[in-house]
Amino acid sequence: MKKTAFGIIVVLALASASFAPVTAATDAPLLVPGYPAARDVAGAKELPDPHMDYKVVFADGQEAKSKSDINPMLPSIAQYLNTLGKYGVPANHRHIVIMFHQRNPDMDIVMTNEAYKARYGVDNPNIALLHALKLAGVDIRACGQGVLGRKIDLKDVNPEVTVDLWAMTTLVNLQLKGFVRVG
Repeated sequence: MKKTAFGIIVVLALASASFAPVTAATDAPLLVPGYPAARDVAGAKELPDPHMDYKVVFADGQEAKSKSDINPMLPSIAQYLNTLGKYGVPANHRHIVIMFHQRNPDMDIVMTNEAYKARYGVDNPNIALLHALKLAGVDIRACGQGVLGRKIDLKDVNPEVTVDLWAMTTLVNLQLKGFVRVG
């Protein structure tokens, strides 16, 4: 009798479960306004999974064409976040870190607008997007060794950026905690 009741419960649970592919919620608000989510591709095999825990560290930035241009890595991260949101990945399943380090050609974007402008003569074009990413839950880090190497005074680091001891330590620690490095 117990086996039959258990079997009926399992059958009912499986019958009520949804095995349809995840579809995008087109009415979901963008996590990072002003940047698109990935466009839908009919029949795409891999889609963001709202049940998966996304642990991603972006670590190898690209260089902007000029000091007055936004770093090209940042809009890609905004698009990735918006895509996760579009497919219903909840905030508690989005663990996104950006790690700026000495090898990033544009590491100076971690500076406050005032410090960046004093150094380069133009406003830091990344400030607004870094702020939007932070509001969307992204953890923004800078390598302390890189900050020192680039002669950036700690008081000149954007307050939304956390300075770690060393990118090497941060990247190893995050990867040992299950983060995937992209870059």
